[in-house]
Amino acid sequence: MNPLPTLSLPLFDDPPIERGAGLGVLHARGMAGPDEPAAAPFFMPSPEELHPGLWRASQLGSACTAVTPSGFAELDAALPGGGWPHRVLTELLLPHPGLGEMRLLAPALAALATASGGDAPARHSVMLFEPPGALCGWALAQIGIDAGHWLVVRGRDVLWALEQALKSGHLGAALAWLPVGLKADALRRLQLAAQVHDGPVFVFREALAHSKPSVAPLRLLLAPAGIDALSVHLLKRRGPPLAEPLRLALPPVLSERQRERAETLAAAEAAVLQPALARRF
Repeated sequence: MNPLPTLSLPLFDDPPIERGAGLGVLHARGMAGPDEPAAAPFFMPSPEELHPGLWRASQLGSACTAVTPSGFAELDAALPGGGWPHRVLTELLLPHPGLGEMRLLAPALAALATASGGDAPARHSVMLFEPPGALCGWALAQIGIDAGHWLVVRGRDVLWALEQALKSGHLGAALAWLPVGLKADALRRLQLAAQVHDGPVFVFREALAHSKPSVAPLRLLLAPAGIDALSVHLLKRRGPPLAEPLRLALPPVLSERQRERAETLAAAEAAVLQPALARRF
């Protein structure tokens, strides 16, 4: 019985394979033919050259839209673009209201109120949706905020009102205290509405929401760090995670006697909260 015929294929004498005519000739053997010029080296463009929304995992992402400086140099250095981003949600997670979140936002809100380029005061107005307490004009003036163009919105359909306000285009900044246990689809609708709003949007949520996924590109966990200091832990940003929380010095608003009493209370509160936060992160 005759054996089956065998077919011998050349392994090393094939002609070079050409690919990617638009990028130059790349040969399978990594070299040009005898009558051809050497192939041009292939350079991969940087992610930000391909699209402003791309970045390497080891670097801080650039801002896709405008930003408003926070007024804190160390915080701006950690935020993509160097400030609070516009057209996106910024989530501020806190264990309870009143630990310094308004003083954290005061420089940015004051800058928006005095920004030039608008012919109507409403363009630089601030709307607050379901704040946890009544506003104190004297205390706001102490930190440089003129609440003359501020508007407080309360009601059952506050999320709908917030969404419509963001779509209107007649708003400088929005601050919203969201209900506990907010569903992901509701947060997604707010993020879509924020994309057409040329200004910062701050949403306040409970600290326990840190373990839940969020569409917000920027998430910060706030904690007290003294009477006039705030601990800021960047949970999510366009860039690598921040290893250690920032400690920001806030502008003082209390008298000397009030400060002494508040320092005692803040130290007791920090002794309880800081170990709990350390165990979670």
